[in-house]
Amino acid sequence: MGLIKNASEVAAIREACRIAGKVLDEMGAAVLPGVTTLELDQYAAERIRAAGARSAFLGYRNFPRHTCISVNDEVVHGIAGTRRLMFGDIVSLDVGVVHRGFVGDTAATFAVGGIDPSVQRLLEVTQRALEAGIAQARNGLHVEDISRAVQSLVEGEGFSVVREFVGHGVGRSVHEEPQVPNFVERAGKSPKLRSGMTIAIEPMVNAGRREVRVLNDGWTVVTSDGKLSAHFEHTVLITDGMPEILTCRGKTP
Repeated sequence: MGLIKNASEVAAIREACRIAGKVLDEMGAAVLPGVTTLELDQYAAERIRAAGARSAFLGYRNFPRHTCISVNDEVVHGIAGTRRLMFGDIVSLDVGVVHRGFVGDTAATFAVGGIDPSVQRLLEVTQRALEAGIAQARNGLHVEDISRAVQSLVEGEGFSVVREFVGHGVGRSVHEEPQVPNFVERAGKSPKLRSGMTIAIEPMVNAGRREVRVLNDGWTVVTSDGKLSAHFEHTVLITDGMPEILTCRGKTP
């Protein structure tokens, strides 16, 4: 069962999520050919500090950067470094912040300059999958309703969903219960969604096969076949009515 938040906790998470969404917007605007991933991470660190927050990722299980920056076939957990973005790349930016003890978590994949229409379709399908999952994040439904919506849309479009990494509850910790897979694990066995739960829904969608592997740095996850991957994420509040997207952003990639 996921952790139910009271009104004051929801207010605190909402503010952390607002900051995370704003920082993601600011990072996205800085995605340009020639920029290094480390420059993007350092810029994000500045914007997080300016908002009175801190990175939720820096130091988490010894992760060495403020954000996760994953390029092309990198799925998630990419470590910023000297790599320069090139025209035609795609880059997934994952931002987590802590503000007054609560976490906001969000991600999106951005085009670096222009991209091929087939690559644009990958991004669009992943974003639509996120929206489909969010539509099922309602009181009385189950986690598997979110999972089924994401998986059905993605696989119906000819792409695949990553299974080794999933969405999760968000609150005082980056990762809380419940786990929110992007595929149905065991029908009829998933937790029930209840008002006051805050969860991160985050489809990770591969252009090719679903299998992934972790690089020698112990963090960076890449597609096993070298094909592209996209990642979109929102932190969502379960309510008595429609779900509330807490990491709403001012722009879309």
